[in-house]
Amino acid sequence: MNRPRTLADLPVRTELSDRVGKDLKKRGFKFVGSTIVYSYLQAVGLVNDHVATCPKAPR
Repeated sequence: MNRPRTLADLPVRTELSDRVGKDLKKRGFKFVGSTIVYSYLQAVGLVNDHVATCPKAPR
């Protein structure tokens, strides 16, 4: 869980998404990379990047 203060502080990738993206490319995936994997991790709920002032951010 990240707690960015502003939208500019939001990351577009992490070490985990880098590793998963590289592994998927080794397995033959063509259109995949760290940013796409990071977005997927957000979509499935493994990454929570709500800005600290967001009402949906966990306290």
